[in-house]
Amino acid sequence: MLTDSLRLLFRRDLDRLAQELALYQREETIWVVADGIANSSGNLSLHLVGNLNTYIGAALGGVPYTRHRDLEFSRKHVPRAELLAQIEATSRVVDQTLSRLPAEVLAGQYPLRVFEEPMTTEYFLVHLVTHLAYHLGQVNYHRRLLAA
Repeated sequence: MLTDSLRLLFRRDLDRLAQELALYQREETIWVVADGIANSSGNLSLHLVGNLNTYIGAALGGVPYTRHRDLEFSRKHVPRAELLAQIEATSRVVDQTLSRLPAEVLAGQYPLRVFEEPMTTEYFLVHLVTHLAYHLGQVNYHRRLLAA
């Protein structure tokens, strides 16, 4: 079933995000915005936490969450331990929500209007896992570039 595959992919990539943050030799480097880079790894991590808690946890799982999207990109110097705890908590919310998601919900319309056109829940979940992978790649590149 697709939700089983998505659970594995979300868990894998959220675990990898945590590993990437742990690999920074100096914690403050997580927040550096170097020339040619739009966002720090810290802000990308906050963005992913907000995104997944909003669109999976709250919208599909009924988990209370209030998103502050502007803070995902403006907040700075959150301690690494706090970022890692948020990522772990998000991973649990995503996994628990998807584990309880009835198969018929996938073919139905996603409950929030996110893009111009309505979409199925299945489509949006695939979008969210690729969105996570996209930003995970940016975090990896950011870490390696600043370590050089």
